[in-house]
Amino acid sequence: MATRLATRVSQLAEYLSCDLSYKLSPEDVLLTSGCTQAIEIVMSVLGQPGVNILLPKPGYPKHEAHAVFHKMEVRHYDLVPERGWEVDLEAVEALADENTVAIVITNPNNPCGSVYTYEHLSKIAGTANKLGILVIADEVYGHLVYGNTPFVPMGVLGETVPILTLGAISKRWAVPGWRFGWITICDPKCILKETKVFHSLRSFKMLTTEPATFVQGAIPHIMKNTNDEFFTKIINLLKETAEICYNEVKEIKCITCPSKPEGSFFMMVKLDISQLSDISDDIDFCRKLAKEESVMLLPGTALGMENWLRITFASDPPKLKQGLGRMKSFCQRHQSQFN
Repeated sequence: MATRLATRVSQLAEYLSCDLSYKLSPEDVLLTSGCTQAIEIVMSVLGQPGVNILLPKPGYPKHEAHAVFHKMEVRHYDLVPERGWEVDLEAVEALADENTVAIVITNPNNPCGSVYTYEHLSKIAGTANKLGILVIADEVYGHLVYGNTPFVPMGVLGETVPILTLGAISKRWAVPGWRFGWITICDPKCILKETKVFHSLRSFKMLTTEPATFVQGAIPHIMKNTNDEFFTKIINLLKETAEICYNEVKEIKCITCPSKPEGSFFMMVKLDISQLSDISDDIDFCRKLAKEESVMLLPGTALGMENWLRITFASDPPKLKQGLGRMKSFCQRHQSQFN
């Protein structure tokens, strides 16, 4: 069993090294039961009373939930809609202090659908290095990009700042529920070994469960034999549905999308309550939309963004068009007579 596990880790390390300028060793990769367990392990190791962590707003709620559970103070930095949801780096510097342990980024982004350029990632790494904190890069949507910006793994900047990359097979390989993920320690200068973070991660991982053995057995086949046609088909479908969603939303007067999605399968849109007659906020909008049209959206309040909405377009085009058509009818029906 131990030999087979070591083989799986070695194969995964080799695969993850393909996008980097340096080679990962097997001890740089920790297997997890999906990306959720990867988040849990990292927050468990870093968390203690008195420290704080920087999380994006809007962001993925599980990052905050695990950070709070492990006694960390959460400080939110803004993502700027008008700049393609880039990180507000000036705000990051203002928020950080001597008790800040890390900054979390999600790229490609859930919930915004943004993809960061190498230049922006480099600025994030430089800022983290200046502040003396590590970067936690959630890349569970890695390579699911279809716009003009290519996916660049944060790990390429491991020479600048220590990076913990979180990933899983669930999104790119379209196998949700298989629960196979990883933590990649991208730290060629071995800074995390000197500060004992590296050893704490590995020690804590020994106390947790491994991914299911039958999934581990499938990993070599998945990594080596999934052909480009499979990935291209998924990317083309997401590109099509993102285009449908973006264009349909433009036809709805009370909703605006500040930035066309380029990755993952989500987008954030701004809701103008003043144009609706009997809708009080984003939560009220989503509740009534679900009741009247059986269309489900996530209210932005759940992500720290009041009167915004998260839309997912991970659906086949006909059903997506139908759902967006229902949302348009709903908005027209509730439109204020003064607009």
